[in-house]
Amino acid sequence: MSNSQFTPVRNALAIALLLCLPVLQAQAATISKVDYDAGKTRIAAEFKQDKAACSSQAHNAKDICIEEAKGKEKVALAELEFSLSGKAADQNKVWVAKAESAYAVAKERCDDQSGNAKDVCVKEAKAIEVKALADAKLVKVVGEAKVDAATDKRDADYKVAIEKCDAMAGDAKAACINAAKAKFGKS
Repeated sequence: MSNSQFTPVRNALAIALLLCLPVLQAQAATISKVDYDAGKTRIAAEFKQDKAACSSQAHNAKDICIEEAKGKEKVALAELEFSLSGKAADQNKVWVAKAESAYAVAKERCDDQSGNAKDVCVKEAKAIEVKALADAKLVKVVGEAKVDAATDKRDADYKVAIEKCDAMAGDAKAACINAAKAKFGKS
């Protein structure tokens, strides 16, 4: 049995993995609560439509179609939450939703196979999901480390600026300290 039989699953999960590794965004543009509510309504309507389109299919094709609809909904809701909050934690939830949805669809596709081929297909899908989730975790940790490093650098630069102000006296010193506080976001 050659590995070429698993290419569709591998390709689908590889694409999902790439989607899980976007450039880390410090803060996303947020949407209004009205836009958020409209988005939830739109996503629910699209899910109903996608699920209804699955009814014309039979057997495992129908199951795959339903998993794709569920995955699309799950990812869209996660993206909507991120659009509302702009938080890195919600961005990570998007990556996780993409990885889990891609796995669910790939696992359902494996049902078309039997025996060892099915077992290999499921294990391969699971391995790719685990890797995608690990990458999402890594990006989250790296993002948090970048924030911590930026804070440490800003604090160090602030201390240097304050030390330079100590050489001054009177109004010049007060103006220097106020300027340093403003520049480095201190109160």
